[in-house]
Amino acid sequence: QVQLVESGGGLVQAGGSLRLSCAASGSTFSIKAMGWYRQAPGNRRELVATISSRGTTTYKDSVKGRFTISRDNAKNTVYLQMNSLKPEDTAVYYCNAIMAPYKWGQGTQVTVSP
Repeated sequence: QVQLVESGGGLVQAGGSLRLSCAASGSTFSIKAMGWYRQAPGNRRELVATISSRGTTTYKDSVKGRFTISRDNAKNTVYLQMNSLKPEDTAVYYCNAIMAPYKWGQGTQVTVSP
């Protein structure tokens, strides 16, 4: 059973930066496309960024140019570098596989103050 552990969230002022990490146990990580999702209170979980097993990336329009997803397959870890943060980025952030997702982790809270 693969376990996902997200970390790196926190409270930051608008314009600030955070780097999220998602560590995955299990041997199938490196062959799966992975994504970062977020869920704000009262909203549905939404996909923010994806990265293929080979490193091809996609982004939600509202985060393009501000967020960067990357992965280190040797460490079974996916990262999300978030710059120029806005209050509307406030949410719990999760990572998971795009296809055949694993059990969801606990997520990491990101709070951006005005």
